[in-house]
Amino acid sequence: MPSITRQYLDRFRRLDPGDGAPHLLPVTGAQRRFLLVRSLDRAGRPDLVPMFFAFPPGTVDPVRLRAAANRLAALHPVLRGRPTVLRGTPALALAAPDVPVTRVDRAPGESAAAALRRALAAWAPDGPPLRLYVTYEEADAPGGAREIVAVVLDHAACDGQSLARLVAELSDAYAAGAGEVSGDSAAELAAYRAAVLGQLDAEDRATSPSALAYWGERLRPVRECAPLPRTGPAAPGALPGGAAEARLPAGPDGVPFPDLLDACRAAAGALYGPDRIVPLGYPWGGRPPGAAPVLGCFLNTVVFPAGTGDALAPGPGPGSAPGSGHAAASTADGWWDDLDHADTPFDAVVHAARAAGSGWTGRLDGLLTVDDERRRPPLVLGGVPGTEIQIDGRPVRGPFAVAVTQGSELRLRMAWDRAILTDEAAERGFAALAGAVRAAAAASAGAGASAGARVV
Repeated sequence: MPSITRQYLDRFRRLDPGDGAPHLLPVTGAQRRFLLVRSLDRAGRPDLVPMFFAFPPGTVDPVRLRAAANRLAALHPVLRGRPTVLRGTPALALAAPDVPVTRVDRAPGESAAAALRRALAAWAPDGPPLRLYVTYEEADAPGGAREIVAVVLDHAACDGQSLARLVAELSDAYAAGAGEVSGDSAAELAAYRAAVLGQLDAEDRATSPSALAYWGERLRPVRECAPLPRTGPAAPGALPGGAAEARLPAGPDGVPFPDLLDACRAAAGALYGPDRIVPLGYPWGGRPPGAAPVLGCFLNTVVFPAGTGDALAPGPGPGSAPGSGHAAASTADGWWDDLDHADTPFDAVVHAARAAGSGWTGRLDGLLTVDDERRRPPLVLGGVPGTEIQIDGRPVRGPFAVAVTQGSELRLRMAWDRAILTDEAAERGFAALAGAVRAAAAASAGAGASAGARVV
């Protein structure tokens, strides 16, 4: 039987006129997952990826910023793509470049962070995947007088590599001012289409019977443990999402990814019980070999069965060594084998798990993302580099999400959905997470570490 990816390609090609017309583009397996999650959301909300940059007052020219953003959208197909489903087949329909730059006015007594949270919560499902927001804080605000620019993308249009390139090119386009689009948009369209088809080819090869058997056995004991979001009115003034953070010293190479997975396993144990096996997702991927570095979503969501017990640990993988700090039965040991099957698309993995007897529906109980701030440039407007900041309290897709930023120090953040987890439970999970990362960071840095945490 053809793989899910092969069936998708066959259906897409029946939609596509095949004469090079640019109005429809295929979507990767990662994009299919994001579009599915969006379709299951009662409000049709996409997953959003916001970046917030603070500038001195008077730095931002909204007209110039909109022109720069539109030049990027004209050049990069994914920034003017609109998700669509035709005859049950998801695709991207190309539209004219149209990136709004919205000035967000604050209500009386409202902070800039609250105003931006309100703006993102009102994101209209239909519209461009890239949108910019600008607001202002007075001198008596905690951060002082500043303008804040939010660069926000639909996750179906971006991955980590896309973010770094987009910020750099937006800075360059703003500096260049008015003018023609630099580069060949037709060439970029062909490169984007070729990259997506190459990705789908890789996903088709990764949906072999042996790969499906691997994921079926790996995830057979997985069940979601978090309840569905509670319904009912929120407490007055309560934010939809809580967050906690810690800053830790770390060695130049940061903390190994398997140690971060083990820390998330500790958090899941504190949240759901030590004997539960819960689905934890993390992004992994890259462009297909030889593909152009086009903007787009080329990552897969890999599922990690966060739990305890020898049944989930197939044994030490490459790089494991006595004294490495990993317990013999650590679930992180299986990560090395998972990477050999990381191209299997998410929908095929869910199907394989259910066929093997799992009751897993595809919902994730936790998410882990890792970012290296040394690889992403700041947004520069008019020669002024912005300072990237965090806006807390935004809604979280799923019970909890962990973000690790590697740099001169290690920044650890956990956000949670207050409609699913109480602050007390989430803080208990964060304490377990931070304790495990602290131990791993200390081992990595070769020195003791201590960190404070704050809940917001």
